[in-house]
Amino acid sequence: MQLESGLVSLLAGLPAWQGFLVLIGGGLLVAAVVRVLGDRLLREVTPHIKGDVDDIVFRGVHTALYVSIGLAGAYVGARLYDIRPAIAVSLEAGTLSVIVVVWMTTLLRVGRQASAAATDSAYIDRQMVPILQNVWSALVAGGGIVLLLVLWDIDVTPLLASAGIMGIIVGLAARDTLSNFFGSLSLYLDGTYKVGDFVVLETGERGRVEDISVRSTVIRTRDDILVTVPNSKLNSAAIVNESTPKRKRRIRVPVGVAYGTDIDAVEEMLLDIATAEDLVQERPRPRVRFRTFGDSALNLELLCWVGNPALTARATHKLNRAIYKRFQAEGVEIPFPKRSISVTRDDSPDDLFGERTTELPTDGGRRPE
Repeated sequence: MQLESGLVSLLAGLPAWQGFLVLIGGGLLVAAVVRVLGDRLLREVTPHIKGDVDDIVFRGVHTALYVSIGLAGAYVGARLYDIRPAIAVSLEAGTLSVIVVVWMTTLLRVGRQASAAATDSAYIDRQMVPILQNVWSALVAGGGIVLLLVLWDIDVTPLLASAGIMGIIVGLAARDTLSNFFGSLSLYLDGTYKVGDFVVLETGERGRVEDISVRSTVIRTRDDILVTVPNSKLNSAAIVNESTPKRKRRIRVPVGVAYGTDIDAVEEMLLDIATAEDLVQERPRPRVRFRTFGDSALNLELLCWVGNPALTARATHKLNRAIYKRFQAEGVEIPFPKRSISVTRDDSPDDLFGERTTELPTDGGRRPE
């Protein structure tokens, strides 16, 4: 308190312009000292934190911090010395406005750089980065504009009322965009899927999730076609995620053999084929199930697992080829529907109706007179 009183007494004994310059110079000096110490602290702290986001944030805001400390001298001088009210108000509002603009610009730039770094980070979910970056930019820009209006004594009440009306109009005009935005939030919070997962949509499309943005989700199908689906539709649809909870996927290969076939031998053949296939996982072990007695076949099913949903079609193809070749080599019949048609000549069609057809002549086609 004595130091503060002595400093005030020293400044009060100086002419106003000299004391004002001393405060500005003192603010710049303190800013320089903080800058030197802050840079040294950053060099010691940031290497111990994983990722690049912390480095971007700390190094992005320290310039705005130094500028704020440097301008604090001018603000204190305007408050301390007896300056004409019109000049004092303008000087205070102008100084604080510069500080607000500097911080608003800095925070927007830091948000963009941090989101770009977080997209490639293994510690942050990629699909949430664009959403958070847009929300951050809107909050910073809106808060900065409101502070500037308050500093210059502009009544924000009519603006807020107008903003409410405009919000309703914009909400009605952009309801699809807002629906997609909140749909993306719901998909993220529910953990429905993420980039790299294999999903099956209600419409039947199946493919890998390539990108998830605020508006839509891009899926690459097995035909190497990109399908863009709005998030609002995905949020209200039934989606099968084949990559969760694990990427292993069970495949079913139906097999039909003729009645009278030794099903124990067939089961052993199927297990041997599954075990010999490289795409089939050893754990869980393959198994065979006798499902139904069909009209013309005994219906069995080979159940086995593959390590990735993308391999299900290829594994099914290779297993079907191996089963067909093995059955041919072992003489196992794969039945198919057959129909037998018998035709007899005991009765001719004309006898059925009590009529007999007159034989036509064979000599030139003329009937004898």
